[in-house]
Amino acid sequence: MKKVLTIAGSDSSGGAGIQADIKTITVHGMYAMSVITALTAQNTAGVSGILDVPAEFVAKQLDAVFRDIRPDAVKIGMLSGKEVMETVAERLAFYKAEHIVLDPVMVSTSGSSLIREGAAEALLSRLMPLAELITPNIPEGEALSGIKIENSGDMARAAEWIGKKTGSAVLLKGGHLKEKADDFLWKNGGGRWFVGERLSNPNTHGTGCTLSSALACHLAAGRSLKESVERAKAFVAGAIGAGLDLGEGSGPLNHMYALDGCGSR
Repeated sequence: MKKVLTIAGSDSSGGAGIQADIKTITVHGMYAMSVITALTAQNTAGVSGILDVPAEFVAKQLDAVFRDIRPDAVKIGMLSGKEVMETVAERLAFYKAEHIVLDPVMVSTSGSSLIREGAAEALLSRLMPLAELITPNIPEGEALSGIKIENSGDMARAAEWIGKKTGSAVLLKGGHLKEKADDFLWKNGGGRWFVGERLSNPNTHGTGCTLSSALACHLAAGRSLKESVERAKAFVAGAIGAGLDLGEGSGPLNHMYALDGCGSR
């Protein structure tokens, strides 16, 4: 059985973060492990509080995992402060972790900031160069690259800038564009588009967490980056399209839709 580690924050409402990651990894038939970087008080309407886990305890969690059950892939999500980012980077480099997928969680679906001031540079310079794949959405792509993204050309330029800065592959997600939901993958000096249907369901809480976890699963299974993106996008589309409607705000996806025969891994 393949093992996938998620390093992220906990979502008390269960739709994003560690909870979404574990659900995604489990339904992909893999063994999920977690290193919790923060506790959040949140629901579908927003984030009302964040309690960071001290960096030294994050390191202890990482050591406990790698010394016993080595992951085949690692997904990184919410890391709110510079110190914990540097700690995670140091430990992952020490253990020579493989197939790292980094979702630069900076803003929640509800619009709440999830990263502390001054931490973006540590994200760019310390963590991102370790990643096989980085998965920013458009607001995150703008924040990281400094490029205003209003169309597909802007997406390609921002993805290229981040890729050249970090040396990693970049999947810039187009879900925030008005008319379409195409994603752009930049790798090794070239790019390609992945066409995505815009679904009418407004419940998209945890979409980025789910996509990055699914990507880590497919990379752990030995699939190519292209096939991993295609399969992960299909899984997310199915989880959104299943039409789960919970909460008063932007509700969660149905990670278990495939278990009901509505799709496949």
